Amino acid sequence: MSDAALSLVVLACTVALFVWNRLPVGTVAILTALALYATGVIDSATALGGFGDPVVIFIATLFVLSEGLESSGVTAWAGQVLLDRVGTARAGLLVAVMVLAALLAALVTPNGAAAALIPVLVLAARRAGLATSQMAMPLAFAASGGALLALSGSTVNVIVSDALRDATGDGFGFFEFAVVGVPLVAVTVLVAVLGGRRLLPVRTPESLPADFSEHVDTLVEHYRLDNGFFRLRVEPSSRTVGRDPASLHLPEDVHVIGVQDASGSPARPGEPVRPGDVLVVTGPSEGIAQFVDDDGLAVVRTPLTRATRAALLGREVGVAEIVVPPRSSVIGQTFFPGLVRSGVTVLAIRRLGRDEWPRPVTLAEGDTLLVHGTWPAVEALSHDDDVLVVDSPELVRRQTVALGPTAWRALAVLGATVALLASGVVSPAIAGLLGATAMVLTGVVSVPQAYRAISWQTVVLVGGLIPLSVAIQTSGAADLVADLIVGLVGDSSPHVLLVALFVLTAVLGQIVSNTATVLIVTPIAVSAGAEAGVSLAPVLMLVAVAGAASFLTPIATPANMIVMGPAGYRFGDYWKLGLVTMLAWLVVAVLLVPVVWPFG
Repeated sequence: MSDAALSLVVLACTVALFVWNRLPVGTVAILTALALYATGVIDSATALGGFGDPVVIFIATLFVLSEGLESSGVTAWAGQVLLDRVGTARAGLLVAVMVLAALLAALVTPNGAAAALIPVLVLAARRAGLATSQMAMPLAFAASGGALLALSGSTVNVIVSDALRDATGDGFGFFEFAVVGVPLVAVTVLVAVLGGRRLLPVRTPESLPADFSEHVDTLVEHYRLDNGFFRLRVEPSSRTVGRDPASLHLPEDVHVIGVQDASGSPARPGEPVRPGDVLVVTGPSEGIAQFVDDDGLAVVRTPLTRATRAALLGREVGVAEIVVPPRSSVIGQTFFPGLVRSGVTVLAIRRLGRDEWPRPVTLAEGDTLLVHGTWPAVEALSHDDDVLVVDSPELVRRQTVALGPTAWRALAVLGATVALLASGVVSPAIAGLLGATAMVLTGVVSVPQAYRAISWQTVVLVGGLIPLSVAIQTSGAADLVADLIVGLVGDSSPHVLLVALFVLTAVLGQIVSNTATVLIVTPIAVSAGAEAGVSLAPVLMLVAVAGAASFLTPIATPANMIVMGPAGYRFGDYWKLGLVTMLAWLVVAVLLVPVVWPFG
């Protein structure tokens, strides 16, 4: 059996395994590369080379850039602005997300747009009460359309422009693609808005971040933060020095919750007050003000209550709910509201689901505490073996704090990366590596964060399928299929030739990368155009459009894969909306392209 035939057999088996949906997609991709090597179609270097391909590297860097935007609060800010501007209506939100994806794709490619916007989409959909699966696929499709708004939107655009320049001496202009790109984005949005409900599934992803949009309100009500407390530092000249806290003369309704000594430990009952100690008191503000003035105390902290809930969460500070686990070293230790430990302040304590009266409490297994502090201190609790954190402080901060301290650095890195991509000074992979590295060096993301941010399933999938693309191209399998289709067209109308080239490019593009597909089809299109006696501009623009129409499978483009997990899609979910969108693109392209770029 020839290499071309073997390549087509492996291709058919790969598609069958994807449709079967019983094996992880990454496993199928690796088996595909191994099958091509085992049959002798490709050598070992080619079978493994996909994992070092610039496309794979670029995709990995996009996840790190997206992590920087999300961890710095830019994503939360974008989601809040989106909801504030367009509301929670499905149609308005969908249109806004798709238009934003298209515009961003023109600058950072469809893959970059999908990676950057999927966190925004998930957040906006959750807060609007909409299924992410009803919106994620339209986002990816709009990003594919946005690639046709500028020359920098896709390597496909560069390939066809270079081919036109080689043949005629003149390529396509930087924004010339937008003449057809804008109508295609518009029709993509129209199809999604009108037919999305019927053509898209309602899926529940296996894992999706919790919605913390009302986190503060929930905690305030659960812990009944009504009165709060004051932390008052004892000055050397204070009248309270040397006295038993229980014998202090306090204004009416003012009570001492506890005393924390200068070393940070709770003072023992009956222990006299010393300079540097902190008295934690609760009561009316007027009475406490009188106590401060009369006894020579300094206010260290004012109450955090439901009236000051805005101060609980911000760019610098946050809250966390923690549980005392079995065998914790804090069991048996004395805690009370107002105590400061490890950089966080205890706001409230609950035992067996009930609020404890503000007083010193000997902690027991299962007690829950609400604590407040700077974000680094709060997030450090996640790594403390003595407590269990109920909700990840990192996720809470990402969703609730818009434009955190590192936001402007993240935006600056993104802007520089976009500038590099738009200018073409360096390759996309180099631009992405520079951007990802800058996110780490500027402190926007840590090295562990960067590793965790990368979707290794997507990396393995794309890297494992690149050898298939190479095999189909080098074995002659693509030429066999292409020659068959061009032979069927014969001497028909140039419009029929455009239809045939669209079908050929679009079908190949559902399995093979659109870059490889266009590289295969471009010489065939140039030859077919010359034989038909038509101008190459409409033929090559049509190939560019068809190359971007990767809608029928999740493996058609990385953008489709990027939205697959967050939306909970399956392999067979794409073809319904994808087919309708592709047919709409075919009609627009065949009718519009010859008008803008005439055949003769």
